[in-house]
Amino acid sequence: MTTTPLPSLREQQHPLIRQLADSIEAAWHKHLDLSPYHLPDEFGYVEGRLEGEKLTIENRCYQTPQFRKMHLELAKVGNLLDILHCVMFPRPEYDIPMFGCDLVGGRGQISAAIADLSPLNSQHALPKSYASALVTLPELNFSQPRELPEWGDIFSEFCIFVRPSSPEEENLFLSRTQDFLEIHCTQASISQTVSSEQAVQILAGQRNYCTKQQQNDKTRRVLEKAFGLDWAEQYMTTVLFDMPN
Repeated sequence: MTTTPLPSLREQQHPLIRQLADSIEAAWHKHLDLSPYHLPDEFGYVEGRLEGEKLTIENRCYQTPQFRKMHLELAKVGNLLDILHCVMFPRPEYDIPMFGCDLVGGRGQISAAIADLSPLNSQHALPKSYASALVTLPELNFSQPRELPEWGDIFSEFCIFVRPSSPEEENLFLSRTQDFLEIHCTQASISQTVSSEQAVQILAGQRNYCTKQQQNDKTRRVLEKAFGLDWAEQYMTTVLFDMPN
């Protein structure tokens, strides 16, 4: 395992992953006041082996007044697997949802694409400003929708989880995720802090979100095979879905 930085992975990945990674960072820089978020050095850039193939992980993290952590992960397993993972973790004193998206592809095909703005308050409801903006977006029809996992009750009614079957559907997913980001970053940048009682509820919602996401067995198995049980547990709980204090 090495932690020597190398050029960005995205140039070697599926075009949709490259486009989405660029879109995420563009939205962040356009709307938000970014500062670095420090990850432990051993987690910034990681290399390992998975069933004889080179596994590479590249993480970028920021924070803002509204978000305690904004995490973009790119990963590649040889020519077999390309991954994008992104989560924006709000600070509990703001009633704003959790933006999350994942792309998983291999051999030139995206097999899973998910994006959502997941509510964290006790009513499990998106703030009115978000809901009114999201409901105006045109309905999308994908030929291969996918079923959410058993723990998927954390997601909103606007969640998209599909297997894009064509370049046109890939563009539809990209466009809708860009819509989510534009709404989210715009609303978050003007959001006001909530009462301490509401903040406690939002904090509980974020912990529930992270606990449910840590149940993603596919991610855990890949990390365990490549780096071992202890490393995988630490990565899942401190990098991917760390619990807020």
